[in-house]
Amino acid sequence: MRRRPLPAGFLPPLAGLLSLAGLAGLLWLAGLAGPARAAEEAPPSRAAAYCNGIVDAAADARVAWQKETLTALEKQVEERIRQLEAKRAEYEEWLRRRNEFLAKADETVVAIYMKMRPDAAALQLANMPDEAAAALLTKLNARTASSILSEMEASRAAQLARIMTDASKKPKDGEKS
Repeated sequence: MRRRPLPAGFLPPLAGLLSLAGLAGLLWLAGLAGPARAAEEAPPSRAAAYCNGIVDAAADARVAWQKETLTALEKQVEERIRQLEAKRAEYEEWLRRRNEFLAKADETVVAIYMKMRPDAAALQLANMPDEAAAALLTKLNARTASSILSEMEASRAAQLARIMTDASKKPKDGEKS
């Protein structure tokens, strides 16, 4: 089947007919969209007008409520901070009293061991933990400490002397203390 070319004068009327059909379609669509546009452009209902009227008042009320809530929370935080500061002061006082007691006890214990006979002190220190015994011996004068160590078992005296020596050394940069 062979196609025949269109006659020379046929295209302009066809283009006109297509443009008329397109225009008619547009008008028909405009007719359908007309009622919808009319509803959109209709004046707002009373409910919508009311909502639009109180928008600013509602926002102000929300801001005021948030401000009140933040103020209440701020007061709670400040109260909690006051309580924590009071508790911290209480603990600092307790720690100060404890340290004073320990310092007095250390002085008292040292004075007691200074006045004890070396053989009795050696027996007491032999039953103490190593670090406590070594710490006590370092607080005694050299003469008393040496006489107590001489009354102890040789291995225990050497062990306490080693602890006392190690305690007096400063740790080097790479070592843990």
